[in-house]
Amino acid sequence: MNAHHEASDAAGSGRRAAAPPEPLPDPTDFAARAEWGRAARRRSPRADHADWAPAADRPDPVALLEEQAANRVSELIPIRHARMMVSPFTFYRGAALIMAADLAHTADSGITAQICGDAHLSNFGVFGTPERKLVFDINDFDETLPGPWEWDLKRLAASFEVACRHRGFDASERRAVTVAAVRGYRERMKRAADSRVLEAWYDRLDADEIAEWVRSERRAGHAGKQQVERAESTFAKAKTRDSMRAFSKLVRLVDGELRITADPPLIVPIEDLRPLGRTREEDEQEMRHLLHTYQTTLPIARHPLQEFTYLHMARKVVGVGSVGTRAWIVLLGGRDSEDPLLLQAKEAQASVLARSLAPSVYEEHGERVVRGQRMMQAASDIFLGWQRVIGHDGIARDFYLRQLHDWKGALDAEVMVPAGARLYAQVCGETLARAHARSGDRIAIAGYLGESDRFDEAIADFAAAYADQNERDYRAFVAAVESGRLEAAPEG
Repeated sequence: MNAHHEASDAAGSGRRAAAPPEPLPDPTDFAARAEWGRAARRRSPRADHADWAPAADRPDPVALLEEQAANRVSELIPIRHARMMVSPFTFYRGAALIMAADLAHTADSGITAQICGDAHLSNFGVFGTPERKLVFDINDFDETLPGPWEWDLKRLAASFEVACRHRGFDASERRAVTVAAVRGYRERMKRAADSRVLEAWYDRLDADEIAEWVRSERRAGHAGKQQVERAESTFAKAKTRDSMRAFSKLVRLVDGELRITADPPLIVPIEDLRPLGRTREEDEQEMRHLLHTYQTTLPIARHPLQEFTYLHMARKVVGVGSVGTRAWIVLLGGRDSEDPLLLQAKEAQASVLARSLAPSVYEEHGERVVRGQRMMQAASDIFLGWQRVIGHDGIARDFYLRQLHDWKGALDAEVMVPAGARLYAQVCGETLARAHARSGDRIAIAGYLGESDRFDEAIADFAAAYADQNERDYRAFVAAVESGRLEAAPEG
């Protein structure tokens, strides 16, 4: 699937669309592509992106969460609600479906890209590439689909506004952060549009570049010692978060065999979920078959997965918004007990964007996630693949698989300070632009954005207004829990 030159099509989707665009220019006509993007401003003025008001027929946000829970593991839903109750920011993280429904009624340029669909600030971070370089990129693609690139940017900017409120920043500090995110996006997209073709496709951000940039910002007086130390600490810790570290925390030797340790309800071994009458041998035979078919979706034919053997698996609760979807950790053994591999198999359900956009061209949601991730990321895990599984209940479910930990690190939003938040917002904005530049028409998008700060200010206005909406929705959510309409339960 190539969203590079795909026009928005809202037919039958119920979403607000720009006026019909001019015919798409030839991809080799760079000047025409830039003009096509500039012409989109007439169809959808940049100032229109500032607008936010709930639609007259806006769905009840609590009802949307109830609907979403229907396809999830019922006993885990109270954990999801408890995590979302912590603050308006954790609620925002779990409310991708609510915002997706809202974004369908906002302005867009009519230019599409492969979008993340849940591009909030906690879904960015560092991880290791196959070449063993530490890079910064988007790291969650559960909702990915081709769609309006503005939707990702609006969700990103609003996430910074919500998180900055949670941290107690004043209005001017929050504004500086959200504007930094959008300005970073606009300026990086302009650079991509002006670059040689392959430079734009290969562009990525290494952790070493971020560290040096933060140090230069400190020398210029735009960052403090704390920001430098926090960045360097994050990158150093990321390199310790690999399969061996996860192995030491999650796996124990039981009766001479390596087994994932139970920690219910967060980690539940497969034998505690096995239906009556089913044997361990049947589980192992099925897993060997599934791993074999999963291997056919991996990017190389001669893959190291061939040298590993299935040992054990367990269901594991992950994230905030993902709680209740079926997620497994799979323990594999290599040469010996000192050569383990832990994979994560995470359920891929329909994207929250699917109600408002054209259906995915992929039959399996796991493939949708993996193909979208490979398109948007500068480098992807060599274990990233997909699988469809028939569960014990006879229902077919889609999964994507990846390494559980591979030099993973992320910003802790709970300790952000204004200077650090501005730097991080800019990095996230630039990173999102790199992803859209690969999957969409970078030249048309840059033409639409222009060189002024008009679009930056409009998205910052939207972010502030939508953060107000998020707070209203959060209060409604908390009231639903307190009334007994929704159940929330501690994890212990």
